[in-house]
Amino acid sequence: MSAAPKSSSKLRREAKQAERLAAKGQAPKSKSSKNGKDKEVDGVTTDLSQLSTSDPIFERSASGVLVSQPMSRDIKIDSYTLSFHGRLLIENAVVELNHGQRYGLLGDNGSGKSTFLESLAARDVEIPEHIDVYLLNAEAEPTDINAVEYIIKSAKEKVQKLELEIEELSTADDVDDVLLETKYEELDDMDPSTFEAKAAMILNGLGFTQEMMKKPTKDMSGGWRMRVSLSRALFIKPSLLLLDEPTNHLDLEAVVWLESYLAKYDKCLVVTSHSQDFLNNVCTNIIDLNTKKQLIYYGGNFDIYMRTKEENETNQMKAYLKQQEEIAHIKKFIAGAGTYANLVRQAKSKQKIIDKMEAAGLIEKPEPPRSFSFEFEEVRKLPPPIIAFNDVAFSYDGNIDHSLYRDLSFGIDMDSRVAIVGKNGTGKSTLLNLITGMLIPIEGNVSRYSGLKLAKYSQHSADQLPYEKSPLEYVSETYKSKFPNRELQQWRSVLGKFGLSGQHQTSEIRTLSDGLKSRVVFAALALEEPHILLLDEPTNHLDITSIDALAGAINRWSGGVVLVSHDFRLIGQVSNELWEVKDKKIVKLDCNIEEYKKQMAIEVQSHDTTAKVKHLV
Repeated sequence: MSAAPKSSSKLRREAKQAERLAAKGQAPKSKSSKNGKDKEVDGVTTDLSQLSTSDPIFERSASGVLVSQPMSRDIKIDSYTLSFHGRLLIENAVVELNHGQRYGLLGDNGSGKSTFLESLAARDVEIPEHIDVYLLNAEAEPTDINAVEYIIKSAKEKVQKLELEIEELSTADDVDDVLLETKYEELDDMDPSTFEAKAAMILNGLGFTQEMMKKPTKDMSGGWRMRVSLSRALFIKPSLLLLDEPTNHLDLEAVVWLESYLAKYDKCLVVTSHSQDFLNNVCTNIIDLNTKKQLIYYGGNFDIYMRTKEENETNQMKAYLKQQEEIAHIKKFIAGAGTYANLVRQAKSKQKIIDKMEAAGLIEKPEPPRSFSFEFEEVRKLPPPIIAFNDVAFSYDGNIDHSLYRDLSFGIDMDSRVAIVGKNGTGKSTLLNLITGMLIPIEGNVSRYSGLKLAKYSQHSADQLPYEKSPLEYVSETYKSKFPNRELQQWRSVLGKFGLSGQHQTSEIRTLSDGLKSRVVFAALALEEPHILLLDEPTNHLDITSIDALAGAINRWSGGVVLVSHDFRLIGQVSNELWEVKDKKIVKLDCNIEEYKKQMAIEVQSHDTTAKVKHLV
């Protein structure tokens, strides 16, 4: 019998493979040549440099069973259990990640979201080799090569990896046509002739100028190297992309661009984010890591998840109350049955109904949403303006020609609720340091009311905490001289006002999640009893519930607030003024944050279109 004719797709793949091998001076291998061949380790798109289990403080363990088909592009793991530092985070859950879906991972601060992503990236539980995984959890290395070259280097490594995978798949005894076709499509997308233009386009979307793209990564700050790392992740487009708070180092314009870019990601994405706007615009599904250590899946974006969850809990409460009413009715009958033979028989029959209910599992009472509120101490009002800028100019080298600001004149008082917006590098954080007096103007002056107290939260405040102490030890020892009569329970109450309770108060700070560390910082700021709060990206490590609690505390508080944030929702909740840093000036905008975002989205789209046209020309 003659062999069946080959399909056109198979012929096309074989021709492509022969062409690629010929270009490399190699001949196609027979199927038997695969025997005994080692597989390449997935070192390009799975960054394990930050996940070494040899680190003495690294105590993560996970178990589970891969149940999806070996060559599927979907991942399903049953009985998944995860612990960290001996604390159980996820227990006997199902991990189900489908190709083409974009998942938003939600959970309280300290619930284990980041640890879960690290576990997936490290393949603590089996994930098929053909699924490449990339976790954005580290900055690009400080090297002598620039950002574009750094990205292209990773792209070339992925091309080599894809070529090896195609070679192995095409010479296998049982060729998986679908997977092989997918790998060819991936390789076609990785067109070396477009590497430089594509890398520059992504870097530009994330805020890089042409001049910055040419700088070696060793000359960049940590925040900009993180953007390089994010650009690399977007460029190589892994099968499973894991992003842990990717907006933390971005300005508002870059966040808008990233939302638009990720909304078109056609592989599998899992992202943690504290921004409801971001989750709404990017995600097709939500995964809720709940207080029962389970992963609960919802279809739709964040708003749909909230509606669905509320409806489910309402229906569950109705079913719970109905069942409890039925059980109470049956128990009442049993208790009143007495010793009459016929009633005793009926009572036993009724008891069997309850026994069956219990055996099948009683309907659980829905847990009320976890709620807590931040609280800042009330302070005495000071007459305005308590801070005044008078024709201020500033440059870091003292040269007026290199000034970051010129002719700044404005006032801040205890009724101020100001949000400062503008691109990264324009001087938003510098402005906060001028307000505090950490920086001195080279022209003009900044006057401050006598007795004024300022408290500042910065992106690095949590890094300055004493990691070897517990939150309770830290606040009680630091502020004992200020509040000498406070008892232990009062210090506990201070931490409790910022959502730190139980074991979190007495655990070493180093063992807490980044979000819980941030809450420790906010508790300390409240103890400062300031008149003005300066908040530089305060939401970076807070969960959504904590951000709402922070917004509520600000709105109830009698002091003034100056806020720098990329979180559109927080700005919308607390600010009554938008100040844009632009062209060395402070411009007071006549719009709200929603209108400002819409305008940015139009500008980003227009900029991307112009860039594409230039590239085509």
